[in-house]
Amino acid sequence: MKLTMTAQILAKKLGLSEDEACEKLSAGTLTLVEVDTAMSNDVTAPVAIDVFNKSGGKLYDADKVAFVLDHFTPNRDIQSAEQCKCVRAFAKKEGVKNFFDVGAMGIEHALIPEKGIAKPYSIIIGADSHTCTYGALGAFSTGVGSTDIAGIMLSGKFWLKVPSAIKFNLIGKPDKSISGKDVILYIIGLIGVDGALYKSIEFAGEGVKYMTMDDRFTICNMAIECGAKNGVFPVDDITNKYVKQTCGKTFEQMSAGDDSAYEQVINIDLASIKPTVAFPHLPSNTKFVEDVKEDIVIDQVIIGSCTNGRISDLEQAARVLKGRKVNPNVRTIIIPATNKIYLEAIEKGYVKTFIEGGAIVSTPTCGPCLGGHMGILASGEVAVTTTNRNFIGRMGAKDSYIYLASPATAMASAIAGKLTCESKLEV
Repeated sequence: MKLTMTAQILAKKLGLSEDEACEKLSAGTLTLVEVDTAMSNDVTAPVAIDVFNKSGGKLYDADKVAFVLDHFTPNRDIQSAEQCKCVRAFAKKEGVKNFFDVGAMGIEHALIPEKGIAKPYSIIIGADSHTCTYGALGAFSTGVGSTDIAGIMLSGKFWLKVPSAIKFNLIGKPDKSISGKDVILYIIGLIGVDGALYKSIEFAGEGVKYMTMDDRFTICNMAIECGAKNGVFPVDDITNKYVKQTCGKTFEQMSAGDDSAYEQVINIDLASIKPTVAFPHLPSNTKFVEDVKEDIVIDQVIIGSCTNGRISDLEQAARVLKGRKVNPNVRTIIIPATNKIYLEAIEKGYVKTFIEGGAIVSTPTCGPCLGGHMGILASGEVAVTTTNRNFIGRMGAKDSYIYLASPATAMASAIAGKLTCESKLEV
């Protein structure tokens, strides 16, 4: 029986033949892997650094560690300033090259691929649950705790229990209004928030060719929201076009076969998916927007985050807003995921469209996604957001309400002043 995509990546890293991998990398087995990049941010790195310092050990390889200051930066308060100061000092002392601060910053899961640190077949372990984003490039990437990162910083290795896998066979062609966010919300709604608990979710089929690189990042980013250990796409022409720009080279193509060792195969007809929204308070509480009958009046829209702050996301939002104005009762906040994306959005005129349309544009930051800053919700307020979680109190007050949606749906809602989708807007 052929290997899953995840098992193939691990086998390649370990130098195993297919027969050896079938024996040593079956689901549930433990394996010790060398880590290409250990990553953490301004929230998780200080804990890892403290554990590292107390160990008395040495950094195994400064070039294989990455720190991204993105959650509460520019610093929200004294505590966040102290946390960033701690990471900044450690990075300077240890000569960490992949250190990203204000001026060179970005949201980590957009910045790491952009800088060419994430690439096909790499093993990336991050102290952030959305590290699974890099599976879009055919990498094995997953999130762990800060103490695990300290261990990797010391040893360069990580013990991994090989996950079983679910194959999502993408068929059909999506409507032009459908993005990766609609696809992953549909999937999470289908299988639930624990439907892939400690499993790899792997994407295959003819429909994969319709998923852009940004769509793939979004889909893998939210793999954790259905409990998955990781998400992964094939390495194909679309992957190689991207990494040629970021890494300066292309990689051997790889995908899982029809007879691979999948626990389950689920067919997803992309043509049947419509603009989708997740109602409070779970990402699995999904509906097609056209099926929502009640008027859900909103106070705020956020378009950004590690899920949907890339240039195609901003393009979708700008296209919907062009020639229109956001509702004066809706605070509309746009957050480009990196400085490069921000600059491109300026050059393409998207920022002008946003500002003229009544929105504001923020420096790259995770900010409001985790209730940090740059858009916290007050008691009873309602937001439509392109972020990845809508748990109780996630973006502010415990009695606020968060609806997850694509950039196009979020901007359409900002214009209407209530939850809606682009097709329902007046021409």
